[in-house]
Order: sequence, then structure tokens, then C-alpha cells
Amino acid sequence: MISEFKAFIARGNVLDLAVGVIIGAAFGKIVSSMTDDVIMPVIGAIVGDTDFSNKYMVLSGNVAAGTPLAAAKEAGANVLAWGSFVTAVINFLILAFVIFLIVRQANKAMPPAEAPAGPSEVELLTEIRDSLKK
Repeated sequence: MISEFKAFIARGNVLDLAVGVIIGAAFGKIVSSMTDDVIMPVIGAIVGDTDFSNKYMVLSGNVAAGTPLAAAKEAGANVLAWGSFVTAVINFLILAFVIFLIVRQANKAMPPAEAPAGPSEVELLTEIRDSLKK
């Protein structure tokens, strides 16, 4: 069983996947920081509020206006945290765009895969003819 596990881990695909997951997690943290610390404050300044992540709408419950999102949730209010959702969507769009750019550059850098050479048309016709003769 240990030898099977070693063979499984030694496969290139498993190691590549592990490295990709680790790098992806670290990159996700960078993008989250860029969104939360750089992009959302600019959007908040344009909208007229500096803390965009605290934008929410109370669906039910008694919460005073201007209460931070975390305090409203602790108070048991049912809130629609649309500011957090917008932040998550922007995070996703940034990640998707960067991944698109990486894949695009990788596709340009790699030569196109050649189709495997199969039998020629003449060889196929010869094979069919020989089969019909039998």
C-alpha cells in the first residue's frame, strides 16, 4: 500500500495539481487584498462612502442606521450584504481575467499539438480492397 501511495504521489499530474492549488491560494489572497485595500476604497470614494464592505440592507430585525455589518449580524438581523457580494464579484472578475491572460500567454508559448499520423487514404483503400477480396 505504501508503494502504491508513493507511485500515486510521484505522478507528475498530482504534483502539478498540488503546486497549482498552493499557488492559487496564495494568489487568491493577493487578489483579495488588492480588491479590499485598493479597488473597493476607490469605488467607495466614487459612491460616497469609504467602507464599501459594510453596505447592506436589513431584511428583518431591528438595527440602527449606520451599524456596521458585523454588529448587525451579531444582533440577529437578517441582512442582505450586497457590499460583500460586489467585492466577491470583483475578486472573481480579477482572478478570471488574470487566469485568462496566463492561459492565453501559455497557449502562445506552446507549439500547437500535431495530430497523430494515421494511415494515408491510399493505405485505407488498399486495406478495404484486401478485406473485400477475402
